[in-house]
Amino acid sequence: MSAPPTAGPTTRVAALDVARGLAILGTLATNIWIFTDPQGLVGYLTGGTLAERTPPAWRAVELLAQQLAQGKFLGLLTLMFGVGLELQRRSAVRAGRPWPGRYRVRALLLFLDGLLHFVLVAEFDVLTGYAVTAVVVAAVLATGERAQRRWLVGAALVHGALLALVTTALLTAPGADGGPARLDPNPYADGSFGDLVLFRLENLVLFRAEPVFVQALSVAAFLLGARLVRAGVLEERGTRLRRRLLALGAATLVADLALGLLGGTAGLVLARYGTAPLVALGLLALVVEVVRRRSRLGFAGRRLAEVGRTALSCYVLQNLLASALCYGWGLGLAARLGPDARVPGTLALYALVAAAVVLAANRWVRRGGQGPVEALWRASARALGGR
Repeated sequence: MSAPPTAGPTTRVAALDVARGLAILGTLATNIWIFTDPQGLVGYLTGGTLAERTPPAWRAVELLAQQLAQGKFLGLLTLMFGVGLELQRRSAVRAGRPWPGRYRVRALLLFLDGLLHFVLVAEFDVLTGYAVTAVVVAAVLATGERAQRRWLVGAALVHGALLALVTTALLTAPGADGGPARLDPNPYADGSFGDLVLFRLENLVLFRAEPVFVQALSVAAFLLGARLVRAGVLEERGTRLRRRLLALGAATLVADLALGLLGGTAGLVLARYGTAPLVALGLLALVVEVVRRRSRLGFAGRRLAEVGRTALSCYVLQNLLASALCYGWGLGLAARLGPDARVPGTLALYALVAAAVVLAANRWVRRGGQGPVEALWRASARALGGR
């Protein structure tokens, strides 16, 4: 996995693997708080008693840890999908294959993968939304630069308008008097694996609302990722561009933290869907710059790259492990953690799950270079003619 800074393609692959690995483990840093809430995603979204019972010092740690991860790594992952899409388009063009051509088969498999992941593992799955976005953006990438720019600007404007409407509604809405929602019965803490599956299906519209809301943002991020590749963000000529993205990300991070920590619910929404994607641009530039400046990846870089090479498998594995540890059908730790232990317990669970994922990725790469989900996915793509 090592490469000299001047070795263009090799360095680019290494940087992308590291960035993808960082994005995967970073999404876990956001989602782990959902797993350790006794009421799962419903409790995480409604808040209430857990926050009130948490000791102030640990509550401050929780808020900071959540905000540092909130939306940034998901934004990075979304950018990485756009980067990967552009690289696949280039590969198809070099090989003389039509674009998007058989890529639609790959998108269909990603959608099915996400659908199974949503039903069986995590109701906050992002893969189905990415699959829909990929079909749209793959077609847009077959057009000219001007059309792509119009799509990017248009999608960004649509998302900005939606975000403005939502944040305005949150700022002007009267305060809720009913307190946090309570699940009775609670499928997360007391239900079986099958109970949780049925709960997700029964609340399909609610749990799929976020992917619909961020569809325009995802289209813009995919197209921006592809555009950054063409602008040379992964190459030596992109040094100046990376510096600008780093400055943008650093400046936006300050606003993001202020909004998330001090802005209430409206600030959290504005940060997650407004400033966090801009911070993600800085993260991408930072990873590429660090990798390019090193002659060899260090220990941490190699581990992140291995996670990045097996990203789909690691994404599913980390959610499976966290579910088994936290939900009632497994060890049920979420319901057992008291107010004093919930925050340190959540941080410890994150470290445990992340270490297990890193170890699994290392073994998968050593044995075959890909994870089990990637192997099944690629075999299915070949069988269906999607390469």
